Amino acid sequence: MRLKRLAVALTAVIGLSGCSFLEEVNGTLDYVNQATEYVNEATEFANEVPAMAEQAISDTQALEDLETRLLEMKQEIEAFSKLEAPSIAEDIHQQVMEQNDKALEGINVFLSNIENGELDPALLENTELFTTIQELTELSNQIQQLGE
Repeated sequence: MRLKRLAVALTAVIGLSGCSFLEEVNGTLDYVNQATEYVNEATEFANEVPAMAEQAISDTQALEDLETRLLEMKQEIEAFSKLEAPSIAEDIHQQVMEQNDKALEGINVFLSNIENGELDPALLENTELFTTIQELTELSNQIQQLGE
């Protein structure tokens, strides 16, 4: 009888730890997918926005489109920032969060300049926003390796 209880308890412990492992693997894969999607969005943003900003200097519709795109990216960054990383991805997630903070600062500078009617072509050259987004996309290889 005692042996039977011990066997049941041992089976339960093994089963629970196995579930925990599977949950960790699934969590990691979910994170990798979400992070990859986010980095792809950031890359697309970095590719689009310089031309949009250049056009926005002389075109009010382009200015509105730029503002919309900046606000969308800001929401993407904020949504990703709420994502909880699995333990295996904590270091990479922290690096992404640091880049996100810099990107948000750059986006806020752009939005402030748009609101104040001061969108200047020199801003495009002096902003860290695009450098930050480029650094973020470089992290994508590390994120992809988590899923392998």
